[in-house]
Amino acid sequence: MSWDWDKLREQQEKQKKTFGNKPKKPNPGPGGGGDGSGGRGGDIPPQLEEFFKKFNNMKFSGVALIVIVLLLLFFGNTMFFTIKSGTVGVVQRFGKYTRTVEAGLNFKLPDGIEKLTKVNVEQTRTVDFGSGSLSSSNRTDSTLMLTGDLNVGLVPWNIQYKISNAKEYLFEVKNPERLLNDLAESSMRLVVGDRSIDEVLKDRTSIANACQVSLQKELDNSKTGIMLINIELGKTNVPPPVQASFNDVNKARQEKDTLIQQAEKQAKKEIPAARGKAEAVVKNAEGYAIDIVNRAEGDAERFTAIYREYKRAKDITRRRLYLDMIQEIFPKIGNKYIIDSSQKNMLPFLNLNNKKNFSNNLNLK
Repeated sequence: MSWDWDKLREQQEKQKKTFGNKPKKPNPGPGGGGDGSGGRGGDIPPQLEEFFKKFNNMKFSGVALIVIVLLLLFFGNTMFFTIKSGTVGVVQRFGKYTRTVEAGLNFKLPDGIEKLTKVNVEQTRTVDFGSGSLSSSNRTDSTLMLTGDLNVGLVPWNIQYKISNAKEYLFEVKNPERLLNDLAESSMRLVVGDRSIDEVLKDRTSIANACQVSLQKELDNSKTGIMLINIELGKTNVPPPVQASFNDVNKARQEKDTLIQQAEKQAKKEIPAARGKAEAVVKNAEGYAIDIVNRAEGDAERFTAIYREYKRAKDITRRRLYLDMIQEIFPKIGNKYIIDSSQKNMLPFLNLNNKKNFSNNLNLK
């Protein structure tokens, strides 16, 4: 490409007059001199030189600088973020879950590419059943339940829980709080339906524990990312329309229990006494039987001994027996008078009242 060097010099002179700049001399080529008459290969084209001059003279306005600074701040603020203690951050890229970040300073791509959602996993949340806040116009009261013995009871309770898995909590279930409410009511009705009204009114701790185990299993199967901390039952009761009748029934049961306790107390008092008397009678009978048997055996032995003596000396033994009997009987008779019809005179008085004298008079030795 050939250049018109005379025309180029004229343009440089005009620029010098206009901008006050000294025109640059074209660099000599390999075989040319300083005046540029000898060569043309190393000279700078005039269009590129004008571009450099315009760029050097370019000035940025204040508005443009502010816009650039704001853009830098915006992208920097959305790319760097801090997660507080007890909180996790869930990052989505174009709406799809990518990762979960822990507490501290973290980095992500700008908004529009990656989205951050912070979830508090240490906060204890509470759901109350019994205030009526969870019941809608087309839904029965969540505390009104049917027991296993076909009675109706009012069972208020509350649930305390935490978020254990932020990913499941945000993406696996559309509305985890509503699902928690429905599953909690279903589990409590299932547990209460297996018990009588008396158990529901008295054994609240076991009902709460059974409900917590059943509900946690259902929440895990549904992938809600919710972990139960505690389930606590309030004061259970019966509906107001049947309260008076229920009180009468309870009063009758209390009276029944009182009578049963009194009967048991009396039985505990009378039964041992009767057993003691029965044992005493049995012991007396056994003693009497032993005494009778011993007496009979003694009498039999005595009779046998007398019989042996009788066989040896019949007359003496007979007389001895007679005198022994007279000696035993006569002292018990009292005053005795012997009258002989053939005797005209009175017999001498014989004192038979004294056993000793009686023996002496009979010459018993």
